[in-house]
Order: sequence, then C-alpha cells, then structure tokens
Amino acid sequence: MSGERPAQSKTAVILLNGEPHRGGISTENAYVICCDGAYSWAKGKVRIDENLGDFDSLSEPPVPAPRMKFPSEKNETDGELAVERAIELGATHILFYGGGGKREDHFLGNLHLLYKALRAGVFAELVTNGAKIVSVGKGEHCFGCESGTTISLLPFGGGAHIMESSGLKYPLNGLRLSYGTTRGISNIVTGNAFSFTVDEGYVLCVINREGT
Repeated sequence: MSGERPAQSKTAVILLNGEPHRGGISTENAYVICCDGAYSWAKGKVRIDENLGDFDSLSEPPVPAPRMKFPSEKNETDGELAVERAIELGATHILFYGGGGKREDHFLGNLHLLYKALRAGVFAELVTNGAKIVSVGKGEHCFGCESGTTISLLPFGGGAHIMESSGLKYPLNGLRLSYGTTRGISNIVTGNAFSFTVDEGYVLCVINREGT
C-alpha cells in the first residue's frame, strides 16, 4: 500500500526552478538537492546539502559549491540529473518543491520525473503551491487528507484500470481511464482519507489544496 512514504525511508528533497514554494519545507533527516536557478528562491529558506546543474540561471555562485558543473547543452534537465543523483544516494522517497508554474514545458517534464522515480522503485511527490501530485502503479494506494478535498486521477502514459476505491463521493469501481479523456477529474474526498486500487497502467493522483 502506498500514499505515505515507506517505513525506514531515505528521503531526498529536490528543489526546482519553477514557481518559488510559498509553504514550509521539511528537511529533517533528508538530503537536499538544489537545482540551478532554484537557489535564488531557496537560499536562506531551506538548508541545501548539494547544488546541482549547469548554473546558467544564476547570477551568483551557489553555496555550498557544486561537486561538478554540467554543460548547459545536455540531454537531461537539471531536475532529471537530481533524480538520478538521489537514486544514486539510495533515496527511497523523493519530495519535489518548486516544480510548478513558470515554464509549462518544464512542469510537464517534472511530471515525467515522478514516472522515472516510480519505475526505479522510489515513491515520489511533486508539491506545488496548488497541489500534491503523485504517480502510482499497480496496487492499493491510500492517502490522508481533509474531508471535502478535491482530487483527480489521470492515466499516465496510456490507459489505466481502477478496480475499486473508497472514501470518494464518486466511486471508481471497475473504472477504465482512457488516455486522451478527462474521466477521473474532480472527485471529492468524503472522510479523512481515500484509497483506490490499480490493476493496470499508471495513474497520476492530484490532491488539490483547499481553495485551489
């Protein structure tokens, strides 16, 4: 069952160069990787253990000094390099902050980083100023949140099938989510948690913040 980070997990926090994160960021027992231009909003707000990237978006040298500087002309985004670094360090849980807003192409790419982490066996969450977004595969998935929260489930990379659900206003029993449709958008949590079971495909679970 997923939805909460695995027991005895090793957490990596990855800071991205999207919209500055407005809320708090917990770094307790976590290794914090700051990607390039995210340093401009993260410095003084978050402890940074490692700066990573090509640093083409910064006007000042980051602290601490990077282990290495990547070329600006490369195949991967700085965010993808950070995911690979987190996996190299043995992370079993990744929290992304600053990945929404600003450039929409990068936001869409950041969703694919959730998929990359999932395929590597790492539970990952993208926390934006408006929502928490998680990519999940086969199995039962349970999430705690306030009653009345709006959530959406979208197929990712192809069709998906949900066997059953609980804690939602609109039950998702035997629901096929077809890629290219909006079925699964805007459901309502009826208690303090909800769950669903996937038996085919991958699903993006979007848990909206109140008022968004």
